[in-house]
Amino acid sequence: MVRKVNFLLRGLLPLALLVPASLHAATLRVNDFGAKGDGTADDTKAIQSALDKAAGHNDTVTFAPGTYRMGSIFVKNNTHLEIPKGVTLIGIQSLSAYPQMPTRVAGIEMTWPAALVNVYKQQHVQISGEGTIDGDGSYWWKSYWDLRATYEPKGLRWASDYDAKRPRLIQVFDSSDVKLGGGLQLHRSGFWTVHICYSHDVTVDGVTIRNNIGDKGPSTDGIDIDSSHDILVQHADIDVNDDALCLKAGRDSDGLRVNRPTYNVVIRDSVIRSGAAAVTFGSETSGGFRNVEAYNLTAEKNVSNGVLIKSARVRGGFGENLRVHDLHLDGVKTPIKVTLNWNPAYSYATLPKDADPKTVPPYWIPLTTLVPPEKGLPHFHDVHIWNIDAKNAITAIDMSAYPNATLDNFVIDHVTIAAKSAGSIANTRNLKLNDIQLKIEDGSVLKFADNAELQGQDKVQYGVAPKH
Repeated sequence: MVRKVNFLLRGLLPLALLVPASLHAATLRVNDFGAKGDGTADDTKAIQSALDKAAGHNDTVTFAPGTYRMGSIFVKNNTHLEIPKGVTLIGIQSLSAYPQMPTRVAGIEMTWPAALVNVYKQQHVQISGEGTIDGDGSYWWKSYWDLRATYEPKGLRWASDYDAKRPRLIQVFDSSDVKLGGGLQLHRSGFWTVHICYSHDVTVDGVTIRNNIGDKGPSTDGIDIDSSHDILVQHADIDVNDDALCLKAGRDSDGLRVNRPTYNVVIRDSVIRSGAAAVTFGSETSGGFRNVEAYNLTAEKNVSNGVLIKSARVRGGFGENLRVHDLHLDGVKTPIKVTLNWNPAYSYATLPKDADPKTVPPYWIPLTTLVPPEKGLPHFHDVHIWNIDAKNAITAIDMSAYPNATLDNFVIDHVTIAAKSAGSIANTRNLKLNDIQLKIEDGSVLKFADNAELQGQDKVQYGVAPKH
């Protein structure tokens, strides 16, 4: 009998090790680690100490109400960072508070300041709450405009975004099983707000982004999904001064070298109040996009485009099986736009004649490396855009590519747009239109150029839009 009992006890011991770690999870307050939350003290070390203590245990790190001034913090494996209502994390306005780390920025792998909040090569992380993460971005915005003012006369517009180093608000890099949201308020990012790069199984659900508080923050993208897969973004409310919900996959020679696509992405149920577009593909397209669906997005008058596909002739890459539908647009300038020769001053980089390749910043080299035309032309095909309801637009549809890199198998249907002018469609192959209702103020009709096998041009019906 004793032997039997001892055997059973020995058999039960391993079972205790199988009890989920969450049953033993603790809640740690950063204040107990020395954080002041008075808006004056530098609370970085205290917050990081709490996060380090929680790592690997499924513990929750939380805050007493207050304003916590800090630099970069790093949320580690199996940790829940909770930012409750009444709590503000505000970024220190000094580059020394953000350690330089390997990452990717605007399509180029390079060393760059860490974000204010980082999930860097980690798994099983949650960041939630109704509190605020504030980048206090005005300092960083000014540094960008000051540098750009000196660079543009030198033909260095393309280098401004890389040389003016500005911290992102939240970075999810080379990580998985990450959840972000729950009512978070994300304000005044110095650069991109939420950057998801080389990651998978990430959910962003319930964030409010406000990057135009006090001024208009340059390059303050909302949510960038960059060479990542199996991503869900929903219930976002975004006011930014650049792309709001954006798919990226690398730039030019460096992006083609890395060659990592963005795929299996769903973006839905969100509001865009200001920005470049409701949903953007590019301009960093080198690794390509596949299996992306964006739907039930509402955009207001300070948004330039509804669906925007943009790239350049040196960027390469592809887009396939892209589905965008149920967009509700009021005052958006161009509801449907495709441009594969986007922003030449930024897209086409060349070294100044007097520059020494040995002394320029190392990331200037991949930016200025020539890409052969056969690799540089982007190819988008099998794209479906439908159920678009737009009013008070400027141009209804504006689509163009290249004669030797056409937009293939695009389907656009069940679209109603009221605009000042109809616009144009060029460089398509096997374009299918159906149930297109255009109410055009100036009486123009769509102009078609360089199209082969156009189907459904007779499915476009025109009316007169009221003046606005």
